[in-house]
Amino acid sequence: MPKQINKIVVGSEEWCSFPALGIPAIKARIDSGAKTSSIHAFNIQTFRRDGQTWVSFEVHPLQNNRRTVIRCERPIIDKRSVKSSSGISETRYVVGTTLRAGDETWDIELTLANRDSMGYRLLLGREAMSGRMLVDPSLSFCLGYVSTDEINQFYGREKQDKSGLKIGLLASNPELYSNQRILEAGDERGHEMVFLNIKHCYMKLDAQDPEVHYRGGKVLNDLDAVITRIRPSATFYGCALARQFESMKVYTVNSSSAITQSRDKLFSLQLLLKNGISIPTTGFANSPMDTNDLIEMVDGAPLIVKLLEGTQGRGVVLAETKKAAESVINAFKSLRANLLVQEFVKEAQGKDLRCFVIDGKVVASIEREAAPGEFRANIHQGGTAAIVKITPQERALAVKAAKTLGLEVAGVDIIRSKKGPLLLEVNSSPGLEGIEGATGKDIAGMIISSIEKKLKWKREVATSVK
Repeated sequence: MPKQINKIVVGSEEWCSFPALGIPAIKARIDSGAKTSSIHAFNIQTFRRDGQTWVSFEVHPLQNNRRTVIRCERPIIDKRSVKSSSGISETRYVVGTTLRAGDETWDIELTLANRDSMGYRLLLGREAMSGRMLVDPSLSFCLGYVSTDEINQFYGREKQDKSGLKIGLLASNPELYSNQRILEAGDERGHEMVFLNIKHCYMKLDAQDPEVHYRGGKVLNDLDAVITRIRPSATFYGCALARQFESMKVYTVNSSSAITQSRDKLFSLQLLLKNGISIPTTGFANSPMDTNDLIEMVDGAPLIVKLLEGTQGRGVVLAETKKAAESVINAFKSLRANLLVQEFVKEAQGKDLRCFVIDGKVVASIEREAAPGEFRANIHQGGTAAIVKITPQERALAVKAAKTLGLEVAGVDIIRSKKGPLLLEVNSSPGLEGIEGATGKDIAGMIISSIEKKLKWKREVATSVK
């Protein structure tokens, strides 16, 4: 049998540290299936020092925490093409540093990658473990557990006195990037943030004393504001809860009426057109008997077929020929699915603009480009996003669209055409990951700031006593 002397036994996850990077504790996913090791890094910048190329980067060392940031600098030892867990290859910088695991230290190589959406900030691959570790995946923290108090001591985190507003986030998934960012942004500003799972809320309908209860019987009667991020499948019940909070005089972002009309694609398009907002030529019919005229209505194929209930690019099909259009439309109709038929704007070249509107202002904008083989720009389906400067006309269109639907926070999607900017749709629960990543702006913080402004809340500033 091969010798196993002096090898460390580790589990599927372990606490490690990187003394040279100034990271006293970071939880690692032990993955012998991965060749290389990777650490979460962002704001990656290269520079020259003593004739050598270095890289500076920042790390969020703690899971589900973007407030704690460590800035690091290391010389670049390589650039390597690495295939991610989703199967996409990307070029990453490689740096060398010293790993401390338990009582042992040794030098390893790390690739730099944004792992914000991953469960672990550090992935330890087999190159770093070779000859030094034995893995028992049924175990965890064989090298010792780092307590919350130790983490607070390592990173200088003190328990804050929450003297601000009490803000609820009404949504479905607390692990979603956008929801985490909003909770963290409010927490950073001294507010008490509460995640409210839509499924765990229920209501007491009463003219004199309306209430919202949370699982376990807790009455939610002390909230100053509620941020509504309701997924399409939960629109009916989520909006009912939002209306209940409104009847309790709780400020809601966005309101139930605004979400309801924005989710009805047909009604929202009719409302936008009524207010002078241009959209691609669109047709709607209830009967398969009208399919041919419906196709001609939007100048024939190629054309877009959209399910009224679709979201994030799902339920959107490009029909390149009339025959294909007839097949898609009739197939959807046979399923009794409501759909729109929309002209295909060729000159958009698979790109669209996402304008993020908060309180009547476009605070950020990006251009999204479709992934190879796709016709629609969508980062949820492998598309890319980059910062873009929009025209005054596009800015005005985005602001007017959000105002027309009554949305205080909205993602407005626009395409550029020969006829000028055309509105595609307005999202009442826009994601933050793509636009924050591309622009570097604190969109979540802006949402919290808009609530402070609406409720006329001001942070207390300590003054010195003479």
